[in-house]
Amino acid sequence: MTQQAHERFEIPPEMRSMAETGFKQARETFEKLLAGAEAAAGSFEERGATMRAGARDVGTRAIAFAATNVEASLDYAQSLVHAKDVSEVMRLHSEYVQAQMRALAEQASEISQAVSRAAIDATRPKH
Repeated sequence: MTQQAHERFEIPPEMRSMAETGFKQARETFEKLLAGAEAAAGSFEERGATMRAGARDVGTRAIAFAATNVEASLDYAQSLVHAKDVSEVMRLHSEYVQAQMRALAEQASEISQAVSRAAIDATRPKH
């Protein structure tokens, strides 16, 4: 094209309008996509924080249960030292085993509930 022809070249108003509409729609779509991606990233962060809090709760409970169980074992061992005969040893052993089975069942139930709560909290929609 010559310089003169190049200077006279104009985009017809209809094409310019269509192009501007297309650019505007593309920009709006991009902004919606970006907003959705940012919201999803924020949601992942929130869920991560919720999951970390749930894991911390479960860990704290597990440590407390371990301490309780070790203390019960030490108490049991100490009671065995003071047993007067074999029948008392057998009785103490039976009491210890029964008490530990109850304690372990309660602890397992409590841990299970804490894990379930953490999973529910992590999957609950945030508003």
